[in-house]
Amino acid sequence: MNHPFKLLFIAFLCLASYLNGQADSPAFLQIPELTVAPDRSDWTYEVGEPVAFTISLHAHGNPLSDVEVSYQVGPELHEGPAQSAIIRDGRFSFEANPLQKPGFLRCIATVTLDGEQYTARGTAAFSPERIRPTQVEPADFDSYWSDQLESLEKIDLRPVKTPYPKLNTPEVNTFKVRYQSWGKQNGEAPFYGVLTEPNKEGKFPAVLQVPGAGVRPYTGNHQLAKAGFIAFQIGIHSIPIDLEGDVYSNLRYAGLHNYWGYNLNDRDEYYFRRVFLGCVKALDILTTHPNWDGETLIVYGGSQGGFLSIVTSALDKRVTGLVANYPAYCDVTGTLHDRAGGWPKMFRYDRYRQENMIATTAYYDGVNFAKRLTVPGSYAFGYNDTVCPPTSMYSAYNVITAPKDLTIQVDMPHSPSSSFRDETFQRVLRIAGMELETQSSR
Repeated sequence: MNHPFKLLFIAFLCLASYLNGQADSPAFLQIPELTVAPDRSDWTYEVGEPVAFTISLHAHGNPLSDVEVSYQVGPELHEGPAQSAIIRDGRFSFEANPLQKPGFLRCIATVTLDGEQYTARGTAAFSPERIRPTQVEPADFDSYWSDQLESLEKIDLRPVKTPYPKLNTPEVNTFKVRYQSWGKQNGEAPFYGVLTEPNKEGKFPAVLQVPGAGVRPYTGNHQLAKAGFIAFQIGIHSIPIDLEGDVYSNLRYAGLHNYWGYNLNDRDEYYFRRVFLGCVKALDILTTHPNWDGETLIVYGGSQGGFLSIVTSALDKRVTGLVANYPAYCDVTGTLHDRAGGWPKMFRYDRYRQENMIATTAYYDGVNFAKRLTVPGSYAFGYNDTVCPPTSMYSAYNVITAPKDLTIQVDMPHSPSSSFRDETFQRVLRIAGMELETQSSR
């Protein structure tokens, strides 16, 4: 064999042997798990009590070592400059300066492994039951909203109820619904929703499900209807609930982008005025339903929907109870007082820090409606929420004088787990007085 060809043949054999060895050796995918936790199981302390955080890093249950971690510690949304440390045997612990007033202290940790960045957070509460809102209460708050409700009576509901057979099940009938409420400049505007009802004879309790922030289609709440409720799930933007294509995403990033700031300089034309009144008007759909039991009327939602649950229940005395998860738009002025304000955190931006805009929020902030609740409510949120900071949510919860209960999942961010959703369903049943009946029938 010629010398050049001999070398080429040997190289080929070496490559084949290498590739064969590679095929026999699997590649292991390392998926790190980064967590941050205060040193108490409930993550809750009294003001001034010592606190320590532990940053843990594992992969497949085994601790990782000699990994650099960057971390920040401070009041939520004001965590301060980054520091660095080395994680050894899967953990790094340190003592932090405790808060000297009610609030939340957060640690944010970040590591980079194989070019990928991983972030986790843990949040310690300090005397959260003592947090009070920064938002002011206008002297004419009650008279203003009384006038708005009186004007709403002038609107003819004019409901249009259309069968939605593709979403029917053997147990649930589904309908698309359109009704009228107030829009801009005292003009009427349509609202849209999906009504689901049990496919059987009888009288049933009713639930209004109000939406989280954003622009999206709706398909109704079949879980509640299957459990024996007449459930009405609504949108708030006066657009149909079943449009096709990319209409919703286009509106989300164009025509309805930052809708929460529209006309904030005018309390009478502010976007949420039409939203509040549209939610109240939606109750007419349920109370005029021939199969409503005439007694139980619940309002339920999460995030923006948690906020709208509080507002709707405070405005309309027909409501008998509410379930509000991680409510938004509570104590939005917190940002102006160097602490976390509620979603949408508009006062982070200079363009909204105008006197008339700040004044408008006082008529719409969830804390001022929370003070006026008179019906039982069930509330839930997490300490790790960065969209609706727990300081803002406690600002509303702590001023409620009506019967209330609170569920805390300390490590939950703004995305609930499946177990949290299951627990929420049970809370709706409990507020409706159906929990024992449902459990006994299993």
